[in-house]
Amino acid sequence: MKSIATCYSEHAIRVSNSYCSGPSSNGVLLSRPSPARPEEITCSYRARHSSGKQLVISLTWRNSLRQQGLIISFSDKTAATSPKWLLKTKKGRRSFGQCLDYAEIDVSWDLTYARFRGGGPEPISGFYVMVQADSEVVLLLGDAHGEECEAGNPEYVLTSRSERFISGSTYSTRVKFGRAGTARSHDVMIKCAAAMEEGNASYTDPVLLVFIDGKKMFGVHRLRWNFRGNQTIFIDGVVVDMLWDVHDWFFGRGQVGSGVFMLRTRRGLGSRLWMEEDEEKKKKCVNAHENVDQFSLLICACNSNSNSSPS
Repeated sequence: MKSIATCYSEHAIRVSNSYCSGPSSNGVLLSRPSPARPEEITCSYRARHSSGKQLVISLTWRNSLRQQGLIISFSDKTAATSPKWLLKTKKGRRSFGQCLDYAEIDVSWDLTYARFRGGGPEPISGFYVMVQADSEVVLLLGDAHGEECEAGNPEYVLTSRSERFISGSTYSTRVKFGRAGTARSHDVMIKCAAAMEEGNASYTDPVLLVFIDGKKMFGVHRLRWNFRGNQTIFIDGVVVDMLWDVHDWFFGRGQVGSGVFMLRTRRGLGSRLWMEEDEEKKKKCVNAHENVDQFSLLICACNSNSNSSPS
């Protein structure tokens, strides 16, 4: 079966009339149900060393029955990737010695007094994570760092965020789109229902609804037949493409079916979605530092019953 990227073309894009940053007569306010809690959240940051070298740092916050803690890994523009390391303790410092193109990479962290939102795995305050490459701070997260972390002004950008849910029918997160430093946070909620009523209309087939800051951006009816697709919306003047693939929810052969939702920013309506055949062009953009402002949000929702949509 083709991957999600090859199923769409530039001719399949439809632009939503709703603009979520301002009032819209088409918007529908949603009374929020209890959203599912993510079991795992992975954030990837592209950091730039003073030498000009790039370092991609991936942090995975995990809170499951199988494993808890912070997992860290590194990669560079050549696609070389380090092993993944699990940081089990709430506070510590670890040196990884020679790693990729650096003589030494050090990680310091303190989650002792970390606070979390809604029981999720990712801390929102009371913590810090610091990464040093060849004694230079390249990543600094959190608000609980001391004076030893103040040296330097690390240059990095969040390039992707991935959240994994187990069961549930409503998936909610809070993210920023647009240029770093000027973008504001938005509540993104994806709701999947076996049936619904909207105004005078009643739908008995599975429905997919997407909300930004409580306003309905668009809905996908007859989801069993429209199990793959994409829609373009605007958030703070930024063009954002949303793609979904819930084929396995209805037609998967295993005991667990996975639905995938991706929101990705692009430079404008004139630019294309990145396809597999554009990989060479993508690599050139990375090397030229042209895509530092692009961001991807990936949500993976696993349903224990692969032959029916979440209820």
